[in-house]
Amino acid sequence: MKTTNLLFLTLFTYLLGMSNLAAKEISKISGKILDQNGQTVPYANVALIAIQDGHLVDGAVSDEEGLFLIESAKTEKVKLVISSIGFKPFESEAFDLKPGMIKEMGEIIVQDEATGLEEVTVQSTRPEIIIEPDKTIVNVEGTVMAEGSTALDVIGRSPGIYVDQDGIINLNGRTGVVVMINDRQTYMSATDLANFLRAMPADNIKNIEVINNPSARFDAEGSAGVINIRLKKNTVDGVFGNVQAGGQYNGFWAPIAGVSLNVKKGKWSTNADLNYNHNANLNELDIERNFEVEEGISNFMQESRIKQRNKNLFFNGAANYEINKNHNIGLNIQASDFDNETTNPSLTDITTPGVAETTYLDSYNDSRGGGSRFFGNLHYGGNLDTLGTKLTSDFDFTRMNSGSESLLTTSTWTGDNQSNLASGKLSTLNDMYYNIFTAKVDLEKPLWKGTLETGLKGSWVKSDNNLDLSRSIEDGPFEPDPSSNHFIYNENVLAGYVSYKGKISEKLSYQAGLRGEYSDIKGNSITLDQINTQEYFNLFPSAFIQHKVSDNYQIVYNANRRITRPNYRLLNPFVYYIDPLTTERGNPNLKPQYSNNFEMNHVIKGAYQFTVGYSETTDAFMQVFIQDDEARTTTTYTDNFDKTRNANFRAMVPVQIREWWGTSNMLQVNYNRFKSQIGDDFLDNEQTSFMVRTQHNINLPKGFKLEVVGMYLGPQIWGQGEIEGFGWVDAGITKTIMKDKLTIAVNGTDLFRTQVIKAKVDFADIDTAFRQYRSNQGVRFTLRYRFSKGESFRVNKSSGSSEERNRLN
Repeated sequence: MKTTNLLFLTLFTYLLGMSNLAAKEISKISGKILDQNGQTVPYANVALIAIQDGHLVDGAVSDEEGLFLIESAKTEKVKLVISSIGFKPFESEAFDLKPGMIKEMGEIIVQDEATGLEEVTVQSTRPEIIIEPDKTIVNVEGTVMAEGSTALDVIGRSPGIYVDQDGIINLNGRTGVVVMINDRQTYMSATDLANFLRAMPADNIKNIEVINNPSARFDAEGSAGVINIRLKKNTVDGVFGNVQAGGQYNGFWAPIAGVSLNVKKGKWSTNADLNYNHNANLNELDIERNFEVEEGISNFMQESRIKQRNKNLFFNGAANYEINKNHNIGLNIQASDFDNETTNPSLTDITTPGVAETTYLDSYNDSRGGGSRFFGNLHYGGNLDTLGTKLTSDFDFTRMNSGSESLLTTSTWTGDNQSNLASGKLSTLNDMYYNIFTAKVDLEKPLWKGTLETGLKGSWVKSDNNLDLSRSIEDGPFEPDPSSNHFIYNENVLAGYVSYKGKISEKLSYQAGLRGEYSDIKGNSITLDQINTQEYFNLFPSAFIQHKVSDNYQIVYNANRRITRPNYRLLNPFVYYIDPLTTERGNPNLKPQYSNNFEMNHVIKGAYQFTVGYSETTDAFMQVFIQDDEARTTTTYTDNFDKTRNANFRAMVPVQIREWWGTSNMLQVNYNRFKSQIGDDFLDNEQTSFMVRTQHNINLPKGFKLEVVGMYLGPQIWGQGEIEGFGWVDAGITKTIMKDKLTIAVNGTDLFRTQVIKAKVDFADIDTAFRQYRSNQGVRFTLRYRFSKGESFRVNKSSGSSEERNRLN
């Protein structure tokens, strides 16, 4: 490990030294954009316009600090033009653009288009989508989509994304998505992440970045890609915020509430959000299993009605201090607390060949749990010169603990009377915590004819999970169960990367990078006295090419290699009883999965997307079902499939039917193939499936706004399982009153109660089918009141016209 540390340090020092050799071949035009109050103006369009005929020479977009840098190798007489929503256009005096020149424009002041307004909110019928070479940005702020919705809702309506009933996020037909908030990873399990995002109001979100194939700057973790949620922040002195309250009813009443506050004074800016979310549902689950016994087929018909309640309290607070116009430091704290309870009554009818009477198995699983999560971040950002050199560093600490206890009571009898009743109980206590510490530094430097990015990162993880099981037979005393297990997991990852982006010609730009990650993993089952270790070093290349065929047509090619490491819990050799017939167990031999990904994205007029992608994954994670015909039980666990392949096509077609009626439409076609040896049998399963989504945003008379979303998923396979097609329709309506301060939102989900999942597993000796419905049909009501005090507030969208933006890329 010392050798690896030295290697990364040497590489970083070498690259840092090289970065000082900035080239002079191309001209560099730089500056900083401020409003009339001296505040920075982010995401403004900056263009060099030819004096002779007014054509676009080159351009850029200002960053979050209002800084911009235009690079060009052209010779032309030009003027600098700046445009941004809410501001009057700015034009500079004409000057001669020559290769190799360096021109510092200094601080440029742009004037408000309108002053004296307490708040100006720009709203459109559909969310604006900005397409960049390495990501797609969905602007949520100021759209109908943000009102009365949660972060999980708007993620599920973004390009290529589907969120299933468990809250698991799928991107382009693949799981394994990494979710970040303001460029910082959340480090949560899929279930915890879903509850976390359900507690976050969409109105607090500025935009969502969907990164199908991340560059070397991102962790190699996450085979399906990255979703980065950017929250709103204040850019002018004063105070603004909102308060919301409401609830949802789907057979259960579940209240929601929250408050958001942003304060900026001079060099200090702070924000805080406190949100409470209560989620409840009834999971109607029917399972039919057939077991082959000596006399014939034994049939199990199981009916479960699972009531689930989750309560989540989430706090997010941040403070930032501008040391000067080029350097800032910040602190971010997140804290959450959650409680959940589940009751699972289940009745199973068992018929056995040769036995006239039916056997009945009655069970009741009562589970209670809860926990908390704390996240802290220290951040530094610095602009080291006027040419665009930036240095950032982050130090993160995460601690999470959770505990649960459950009591599974079972009764078995044969025939109509219960004279032969047999009963038993199983008690489960599960305590888990993990600590994660990460540190990273990133450098961005203009070099030669492009920009060099390089950085280092280290993460140190420790997880401790104690599972204690005990049994009681016929109301006897509880005795320890051999399935109990105490498991400690340690993971250390050191990473370094280098990436370079530039232009081959005026129409052809590129980005290429290489990331190296060293992993040292140790899993220790104290109960079994079993230690499993993994140590490996991997390289993860990435490449992007953007071809601007014309102003209205561009093609983006990208390719990369990714890794997904097993969840800490999955490596624990635990055995968990879902009900008497079904158990789940961990797999300490689970290996990381690796995926090679390629994508070609055609973008027409900055709005229409036609994407072709291919991904091949080795040692892919997949849920495996195994059946014990003698005991007539089913066990599930996660194992490595030898290989999976995914080919996909995606079309994004926005249509503005009327000025007041806009639509966003998506068609996605996926080809999946799963190949793996499972026990004594070989699985080779393939299918082509499709997903269709149409979203309609309509501005109605008297300030009402309507949103309708329809979605259909065709039949698909997932490992051993086959899932039937299903679809659903959601709708919402909003109205603002009191000079746009108070918003009333009503959202209906699964209006026609069609989000029913039917699936089966028919492989080797397994013959199982199930039907599930999670009371998705419901209505949500939200009141949101906005307030502000101080200087004139301007809640701008984060960009101008998407077509103009793409011409500047």
